[in-house]
Amino acid sequence: MLDMDGTILDLAFDNYMWLEHVPERYAMLHSIAPSEARRKLTATFRAMQGRLEWYCLDHWSEQLGLDMVALHREQNHRIGYLPGAERFLKMVRERNLRLLLVTNSHRDTLSIKNEVTSVTSYFDQVYLSHNFGVPKETQEFWQGLAAIENFDPARTLFIDDSAPVLKSAHEFGVRMLLELTRPDTRKPVRQNSAFGGLERLELLL
Repeated sequence: MLDMDGTILDLAFDNYMWLEHVPERYAMLHSIAPSEARRKLTATFRAMQGRLEWYCLDHWSEQLGLDMVALHREQNHRIGYLPGAERFLKMVRERNLRLLLVTNSHRDTLSIKNEVTSVTSYFDQVYLSHNFGVPKETQEFWQGLAAIENFDPARTLFIDDSAPVLKSAHEFGVRMLLELTRPDTRKPVRQNSAFGGLERLELLL
């Protein structure tokens, strides 16, 4: 099982969108300084982290008065794989292992990114937390996923860049966990991972 953003695809796109592009457009809409918009939105975003709404473009379009799908499409040239990630996916496919994409990504976000990368073509199945009504940070998500996929937690490897998500998977009983420690290529490697840090997927080969 693999996460998408920050595990397969470069989180630099998402960080640019939410920390720079969206605040700039919000500032223009409300005729305020970009710095004020960033300060206001940072607090708003932080309050929603870990909840399904945080990942939902529909929610933010309504809350901010911006067309989030259109804003994402404007910057789709920034979407791309993390170094070595696509090679890793191709190699896993050759080994006939069942490969699942398990993501908190909103369906529209996934669609935009898939148009650029064709990432879903590498997977046997794609699971979106929005289809379960709860994010991966909750036990309800893993219970719902297990009811559909019927996977063996003791024989499943799950890779994600989010420590809270990995903690939730661990609590459910997923035995093999790895944390991507450089989800954004514009930033340095994270240190002190509690889940067996891995700088990039390609190293598993």
